[in-house]
Amino acid sequence: MPISKKLTIAVSSIAVTSIVLSGCGLFGGGEQAVKEVDPPQDVTYTDGKNAQEKPANTEKAGEQKAQTVSRDIYLIDKNGMVVSQALPLPKQEGAAKQVLTYLVDGGPVSNMLPDGFRAVLPADTEVLGVTIKDGTATADFSKEFANYKREDERKILQSVTWTLTQFESVKKVKIWVNGHPLNEMPVNGTPISEDMGRADGINLDTSDVTDITNTHPVTVYFLGQNDNGTYYVPVTRRVDNKEKDPIAAAVGELLKGPSSSSGLLDEFQGHVKLNSAPKYENGKVTLDFNKSIYGSYDEKKKVISEKVLNSLVLTLTEQQGVETVALTVDGKADLQNEKGQKLAKPVARPANVNTGSF
Repeated sequence: MPISKKLTIAVSSIAVTSIVLSGCGLFGGGEQAVKEVDPPQDVTYTDGKNAQEKPANTEKAGEQKAQTVSRDIYLIDKNGMVVSQALPLPKQEGAAKQVLTYLVDGGPVSNMLPDGFRAVLPADTEVLGVTIKDGTATADFSKEFANYKREDERKILQSVTWTLTQFESVKKVKIWVNGHPLNEMPVNGTPISEDMGRADGINLDTSDVTDITNTHPVTVYFLGQNDNGTYYVPVTRRVDNKEKDPIAAAVGELLKGPSSSSGLLDEFQGHVKLNSAPKYENGKVTLDFNKSIYGSYDEKKKVISEKVLNSLVLTLTEQQGVETVALTVDGKADLQNEKGQKLAKPVARPANVNTGSF
């Protein structure tokens, strides 16, 4: 007689659903940043008759954990910003196609939307397929893809691009509709470049730019807020080409704070500034600030706000080659977080940005 088999899905160690910091109590993953990839399915077959019995509640909890994986889904918040939210999706093959289905209004994301957020793709849009070759993901959508409002056009491009490029195997994105490539968006004609990627930016802020031709982009992370708390919002600004140090440029834009009309929060209080140029070595950036970095916290306790640290880490790890961030104040490194834990190690970027656990 054939042996009945029970299919057990093993959770890949690279699919991280929570944010931790080894030795620091914040959100990193130790010395190296955790990169999200599209993991192969680890499938194990076990003999159902010989499987060890487990308490019902324990077995059910284990099955639920094994059947989901946290993915970054880029949605639109109440301020019109494109923001990632880490959602637990069913663990399955074809994750690149799967994440795009969670961008569709009225689709499977409907019962998972955080307060104040909405999906970005028009209702009834179907994801016909996603192919990945040589670092480029080609996403093919049904004709309903074109049924969006004019003001959502760039947000759709950004959402699709940043959602797909969370996978290490995807660096660039192409968009097709019904099997035909798009060179421009169908409603407002926004051009789609051949090598569309994160370098094109997200939530573009050009309010202070007079000559965009002599600038280059830098992405920084500010704070958004809803009824459930705060979350991190990427914003791409243009900086003068005379600024040759991309790390210093990113910190400078972060310290300027968000534009007054953005609805975002500024966590850097007072007159925070760098005492010296950032130091970079083997993937680690070291920043030395003045005492204003403590904000409202007691200088004697040397406490750094978690939101300040998180914004810095997210901002700098967007830079190519930056994996961890270390802070000093007036040259001294004996800092601690709000929980009184020593910041003994450099902080790495989390696998997922906004999980609701900050």
